[in-house]
Amino acid sequence: MAKTKELSKDTRNKTVDLHQAGKTESAIGKQLGVKKSTVGKIIRKWKTYKTTDNLPRSWAPCKISPRGVKMITRTVSKNPRTTRGDLVNDLQRAGTKVTKATISNTLRRQGLKSCSARRVPLLKPVHVQARLRFARERKNAELHPKNTIPTVKHGGGNIMLWGCFSAKGPGRLIRVKERMNGAMYREILSENLLPSARALKIGWVFQHDNDPKHTARATKEWLRKKHFKVQLWPSQSPDLNPI
Repeated sequence: MAKTKELSKDTRNKTVDLHQAGKTESAIGKQLGVKKSTVGKIIRKWKTYKTTDNLPRSWAPCKISPRGVKMITRTVSKNPRTTRGDLVNDLQRAGTKVTKATISNTLRRQGLKSCSARRVPLLKPVHVQARLRFARERKNAELHPKNTIPTVKHGGGNIMLWGCFSAKGPGRLIRVKERMNGAMYREILSENLLPSARALKIGWVFQHDNDPKHTARATKEWLRKKHFKVQLWPSQSPDLNPI
């Protein structure tokens, strides 16, 4: 329910004045444009406390004990991905029944707030080792941190393109209008890769990443039969990708 607007002090005082003048609650409500029940509450409050001012409100006792607060704070600090539902269940098993809102308020008072986990590439130990080995084999002075400018990767758009380039310039650029599969990828390579290499007049090594269409057995076999030399590329690696 939406919170009702509080009546002004002037309206509350007029309510009492009209009551003292002998008017009924219904008549006062119609005159001031407030509900009869509201008029009754104001009059009862005035009779009890002799004032229409807002009285100080007493705070409800904390539903979570100091020990429970320490427990959920420790849990969240140790594992930031713990959900409010997990904490509700933990406290319930300890004999304390609370809502998710109570959990949020309690953690906020402890200086903790909710956040979303960052998304990063899923790296298995083998990926980490492959990336490290790849970097150690190829890193030189130009790639030293003091000689580089950090950048961030951006998300894709609504257009899919296949393109290639080399040190001598760009090759062909093809727009992919349908959902690409392995057969379409091999067809694009067949029609565009060699013509691009011939036009650039270079000795070359082909490089693409570990997209499933690139690493499919049929694609690997096609590349082998064409005698294309392919640059090895560790899985889940964002390093040194010129494209």
